Amino acid sequence: MPPTVLLAEDDRAIRHALERALALEGYQVTAVADGVEALAQAHRTPPDVLVLDVMMPGIDGLQVCRVLRAEGDRTPILMLTALVETADRIAGLDAGADDYVVKPFDVEEVFARLRALLRRTSPNESVATAPDAPKEAPPGSPPGSSAGPSQGSSPGSSPGAVLSERYIQAAGLRMDPQARRAWRGERELELTRTEFELLELLVRNSGIVLDHSTIYDRIWGYDFGPGSKNLAVYVGYLRRKLDEPGAPQLIHTVRGVGYVLRED
Repeated sequence: MPPTVLLAEDDRAIRHALERALALEGYQVTAVADGVEALAQAHRTPPDVLVLDVMMPGIDGLQVCRVLRAEGDRTPILMLTALVETADRIAGLDAGADDYVVKPFDVEEVFARLRALLRRTSPNESVATAPDAPKEAPPGSPPGSSAGPSQGSSPGSSPGAVLSERYIQAAGLRMDPQARRAWRGERELELTRTEFELLELLVRNSGIVLDHSTIYDRIWGYDFGPGSKNLAVYVGYLRRKLDEPGAPQLIHTVRGVGYVLRED
């Protein structure tokens, strides 16, 4: 199988030219125009290597890199940048990038750096950490029936979350943190690792408005800053998986503050 490359570049001419060149070189290429699409595609179909433009609108290449690294994704990342200052290069490497190419670049240099990055990846090692949660838990009883749920006092859980020895429940949601499984009613949710952790945080604090900084600190370990759209992107992912026709929305936006889980 040819190596798979996820290319994120907002300049259409550069994106199309590099996509064609990589395909002719024998790579299987998926090209996207921004960081939001890059994250979605990386979660949907993890590539063997990523090529990210640093300067993209919305979520830029550095933010994409930080999110993937925070999730434990070790896929090699090559950054494309027009920024030539040493501090800019250091910022990219500190974000988790493995290498960079400065624009304007010779496509042969891109090929050489990609070959070097792919050589570093052991053939016996998965290129990227699979984001989906393991599902080895025994089927047990249906998600709606639990043995003796009781109001718990587990640290980090709000009074709105019903806790048992294994499950947490709130607003019609049921989660098994040990097996990393979640349900809305009888429907099991297919969640990535970050989506699961974000939902678990909201469920444990059901009815409590969590501000952006708190969520960033608990899920990613640092705050991307007021201009970041990373959290909004993941909330959007969760809403698409949680929402059902005719059912109340569960994750609510509190403008200027953050998000809260509640069933109105």
